[in-house]
Amino acid sequence: MNITKEQVLEALKHVEDPDLKKDLVTLGMIKDLEVDGKNINFTVVLTTPACPMKELIKKNCENAISEYIGEEAIVTIKMTADTTSRNSSGPMLPGVKNIIGVASGKGGVGKSTVASNLALALVKLGASVGLVDADIYGPSQTIMFNVMDAKPMIKEIDGVNKMIPIESYGVKLLSIGFFVDTSQALVWRGPMASKAVVQLFQEADWGELDYMIIDLPPGTGDIHLSLVGAVPLNGVVIVSTPQFVALADAKKGVGMFQMPSINVPVLGIVENMAYFSPPDEPEKRYYIFGKDGAKKLAEELGVPLLGEIPLVQSICEAGDAGRPAVMQDNTPQASAYMEMAKKVAQQVSIQNAKAPAQVADVKW
Repeated sequence: MNITKEQVLEALKHVEDPDLKKDLVTLGMIKDLEVDGKNINFTVVLTTPACPMKELIKKNCENAISEYIGEEAIVTIKMTADTTSRNSSGPMLPGVKNIIGVASGKGGVGKSTVASNLALALVKLGASVGLVDADIYGPSQTIMFNVMDAKPMIKEIDGVNKMIPIESYGVKLLSIGFFVDTSQALVWRGPMASKAVVQLFQEADWGELDYMIIDLPPGTGDIHLSLVGAVPLNGVVIVSTPQFVALADAKKGVGMFQMPSINVPVLGIVENMAYFSPPDEPEKRYYIFGKDGAKKLAEELGVPLLGEIPLVQSICEAGDAGRPAVMQDNTPQASAYMEMAKKVAQQVSIQNAKAPAQVADVKW
């Protein structure tokens, strides 16, 4: 059996990236192709290490080789990722590939918990991640990452003093909570608060990151407008609970980011506290706050539903203990957060495909 590289590439033209709707060869995702007799070796380069379609794409490649070349072929496929970027972070954040806001229309829906678990889930999937706690009037990420007593160091870089983010569980973190007494109410007017938040970006050395997550304040206001003007967001995730009042405020949040003057892509909606499953009957679901509220809102607004996070006491306990729930392997809540993170990364890659992209190599 005499196989050529041309035959292999022709076969792989029948494998389409499910999100980008083009074949892998046209997209330049096939690298390091080698053919030796019946042995075929190549690398598939995905757009994110958190790609939810990784196993499907690999299986489709194997099937294409079998169908168009022959079942005798011995195929070895290496899966890697080059995290795409719109190259829009500019001089403020030159090493940051993608910036994702996590927002909510109202407080109390678990936005900060979703942000912390999203950041950690992306790390578990192989990405380099930073987290900015921009919820200036209620910073909580220092608690969730168990770094309440930490203080960022200052380092002189190119003649300029820069804050060095605190690292916890592989996530680089900066929060206004590092610089104020979190037991006291923070009484700042809008411009002062906005300036303080922007400093977390301008005056820090974030290094190279695949994703930067921003835990935004609830609602709509000055800080959101200041950040959008200063920091180039790739997109925003809206967090809501199933209740009508929370969904109504979530809709307003989506509307703000979709305003022509702001124009930040809404990556989708996460429904937090979606259902309750008793520990002794995990297969049962009780929709305490209503069912499919966020799903229906996502359909109405034409954006994806990124995840349904269960109402589990251990999620709250894990955050309070400084060890977010996604770290509790083999639990329903950890699985829900991991699937959410994959869908968020998927939507970022889709948005990046609409603009010229650069890549940064990430290997599993």
